[in-house]
Amino acid sequence: MQESIQELVDEGKMLPLMEEFYTIQGEGYHKGTAAYFVRIGGCDVGCHWCDVKESWNADLHPPTDTDFIVKNALQYSDVVVVTGGEPLTWDMTLLTQGLKRSGAKTHIETSGAYPLTGEWDWICLSPKKVMLPKEEIYEQADELKCIIFNKSDFAFAESQAAKVSDHCILYLQPEWSVRERMIPLIVDYVMKNPKWKVSLQTHKYLNIP
Repeated sequence: MQESIQELVDEGKMLPLMEEFYTIQGEGYHKGTAAYFVRIGGCDVGCHWCDVKESWNADLHPPTDTDFIVKNALQYSDVVVVTGGEPLTWDMTLLTQGLKRSGAKTHIETSGAYPLTGEWDWICLSPKKVMLPKEEIYEQADELKCIIFNKSDFAFAESQAAKVSDHCILYLQPEWSVRERMIPLIVDYVMKNPKWKVSLQTHKYLNIP
């Protein structure tokens, strides 16, 4: 990447845009809500079950003017979900400022592995064992979404739930490839521990992006 462009990316004036699309939020608290998704490239968390591994290498995704991303998003929706990859790899300040100037609601889906930048109306924290969230994000999370791939993930979920605020909504979500095996365990766990809710990737059941 040219040095001048890299400087713009580092400042948040450009971002490595993987894809953007208007769809229905499929997971968590806002499932069923129409929203514009902005998927930012770049992630070194490296979850082995990640379903968007093509997002990991930021160099594969063209640096795109942040104002252009804002303009595109506002044509479709006043709810904009920023995801990745790991969007907090980059400075989200200018992106969220541009969106909020026009009255958009800003949502982020993040592992919390990098410092929180930007101004957010909703923070979905999805922590990963291999690269834990920064301590300061726990208090600000509106939603904790823990992915359940095996039985040991229940204990990890509880350790993460102990760190968030009382207002944070707690979700357990089966990893898609093992959903048939894990859903019965999650249902049983939630019935025994009703502070948790079940989250499903409903967009995959509906066959939409």
